[in-house]
Amino acid sequence: MTEFFTSRLSSIRIRDIIDILIVAVLVYNLIKLLKGTRAEQLSKGIIFILILTQISESLELYTINWILSHLITLGMLAILIVFQPELRRGLEFLGRSSSLKKSMGIGEKKTTGVVSEITSAVGSLSRQKIGALIVIERETGLSEIADTGTALDSYISSGLLINIFIPNTPLHDGAVIIRGDRIVAAACFLPLTDSRSLAKDLGTRHRAAVGMSERSDSLSIIVSEETGAISTAESGKISRHIDLATLESILNQVYEPKVQHFENFFDKLGGDEDERDS
Repeated sequence: MTEFFTSRLSSIRIRDIIDILIVAVLVYNLIKLLKGTRAEQLSKGIIFILILTQISESLELYTINWILSHLITLGMLAILIVFQPELRRGLEFLGRSSSLKKSMGIGEKKTTGVVSEITSAVGSLSRQKIGALIVIERETGLSEIADTGTALDSYISSGLLINIFIPNTPLHDGAVIIRGDRIVAAACFLPLTDSRSLAKDLGTRHRAAVGMSERSDSLSIIVSEETGAISTAESGKISRHIDLATLESILNQVYEPKVQHFENFFDKLGGDEDERDS
């Protein structure tokens, strides 16, 4: 027995280990992408059908095996249609991971000013319990979302952000889209999340923020109209009841100038969740 395992281990090459690690990382991130979505339950059903297919083949249940085999073949098209949001999200994630990491392109001094203006506005809105939804664009373009609202193309200022969300004003209902140091548009419509894991007390504003973060790498900032609590949504996850110091730290990470370089693809894949948890 010892000789058997020794011979097997000696036949393993470095490329075999790399191959296994790549598959493990891809499977792990596929599970992470599907977690908390409709596709999670559907994928369990597909796995169950595959197991039944193998069992029916082993037991020589030819009729059942024929039905299940053809069901899987015909179901591939249905899977592509049903999983379309998750597939798009995954492909966008891979595209961002393998691309050049680019800076926000606004310079260190402007970065400090932008972070300060956004933090000041959110703090004021929170104290006044004025509902707000701010989406900051990163690498995934949000032009389609911006087109649903009113174009502004204005420099970011605390006063302007506060005025936009004052109740009963023309632009208060909807989201503000920020690109770099400019407010691109206001009163924009965002896609709602289908996730069932969100708390029941979260309203449309929070669900829209999570939905936007599921479809892009943007950062969404939410101020609750009922409690004034500040939350952020990123990568399909929501962080609730954060203070202004934490918000400022998050914004500094978003706007931190970075030197362009090729990013290690698998470090990125494996590190996103750790960065969110830190």
